[in-house]
Amino acid sequence: MDRTTPARPLATVATGAAAVAAVAAVVAATSLAATSLAGGAVGGGRTAAAPSAASAGGRAAPGHWLDTWASMPQLTEPGNMPPAPFTQDHLVLPDTTLRQTVHVSAGGRQLRLRFSNAFGGTALPLTAVSVALPAGGQAGTSGIRPGSSRPVTFHARPSVSVPVGAQVVSDPLDFDLAPGTDLTVTLHLARGQASDAITSHPGSRTTSYLLAGSHVQDTDLPGATPADHWYFLSGVEVWSPRGEAAAVVLGDSLTDGRGSTTNRNDRWPDQLLRRLQARPDTAGTAVVNEAAGGNRVLDDGLGPNALARLDRDVLVRSGVQWLIVFEGVNDIGTAAATAEAQTRVADDLVAAYDQIVARAHAQGIRVYGATLTPFGGNAAYDDPDGHREAARQRVNRWIRTSGRFDSVIDFDRAARDPQAPRQLLPAYDVGDHLHLGPVGYGALADAVPGTLFRQAPLPPGFDRG
Repeated sequence: MDRTTPARPLATVATGAAAVAAVAAVVAATSLAATSLAGGAVGGGRTAAAPSAASAGGRAAPGHWLDTWASMPQLTEPGNMPPAPFTQDHLVLPDTTLRQTVHVSAGGRQLRLRFSNAFGGTALPLTAVSVALPAGGQAGTSGIRPGSSRPVTFHARPSVSVPVGAQVVSDPLDFDLAPGTDLTVTLHLARGQASDAITSHPGSRTTSYLLAGSHVQDTDLPGATPADHWYFLSGVEVWSPRGEAAAVVLGDSLTDGRGSTTNRNDRWPDQLLRRLQARPDTAGTAVVNEAAGGNRVLDDGLGPNALARLDRDVLVRSGVQWLIVFEGVNDIGTAAATAEAQTRVADDLVAAYDQIVARAHAQGIRVYGATLTPFGGNAAYDDPDGHREAARQRVNRWIRTSGRFDSVIDFDRAARDPQAPRQLLPAYDVGDHLHLGPVGYGALADAVPGTLFRQAPLPPGFDRG
């Protein structure tokens, strides 16, 4: 499936969830105090009761931290490393400013950032970090709105070193961030990361910018080098009322957005977010995209398998109440095209979904299963004897009828051609008979019932799996 550079699946080692959670807990507990900055950047929109600097990260104020944006950390493949001269032998981004934009879902008056060194070969030294509103409110721009830039701190310090395999959480920062808007995050690495292994999210579908020297507060970066990848940044959280919650999507390139438009934020989770925000009863729902092209449920591919990354990417995220599972086509498509192999992978996928539900239910998270969309006619995945199609149908039948999921989202029905149900509807097909374009992703977004994200008490015995 989607590989940002043509490469075979890359075996990687997932970061231990316990280590990730422990680092996050230590950072959050030691000091979330931040200097209150007067005249925070104006973002408008709905806002939450923000914690004061004296409230130790908001514990004394009503509300909670809520993930409003995230990306799945991955080991960066050679073809997705920063371009020369920003990548050298055993050194990446020396004395470099990196500016990135992300599209947030929920809004708030305070935010904090997460940076991941999950796959770095050495500690990741961040010299300076800032947040701002992008020029023109646009994704993928190198400019920021004048006067909107604010420095980010870590334990009241401007710099931080992220240990190997760990993540860090910044101090809370007063910043008025409107729902459904873009945010610019700028980093300076004075020494760079002394490793050939770094952490990124290659399938950003958003342009970042690299420039030699320290330019964290500059309103524009003339002459900067563009790169359509995110590096190191793995999450943005906002302080939010208790009535607001996040839905996380566990997926592959169909959720990561292959076939969507660079810098337009028209993946299906982006389009779902716009639908939810237009309704008063779901306007406070955050949609968090934890997908990666080439990812698989059972085995490592481009990034750790879904079972291995579930804790890191879903269960320890802030404010999560719902999980959408839309993944498995890469497991089917990379297994041998024989009846025996496809029967085995279908059975293993069903068992894996059952594990995901059990583990999420134990954390009070409802799980929605999405059926796998067609790949008839795809050169790599469709086989002439139909063994992989039979496995897809078998998996979809279980998703629809087992009753294991708290609800079912029928993406197969939404995307298939009624006249040739093994294939995507031609108007949705990006051309490879596997991925969808923006119109097709809109059809997937429309197939998700908004009622799934209304607040409701969990039924008795829910957490027993």
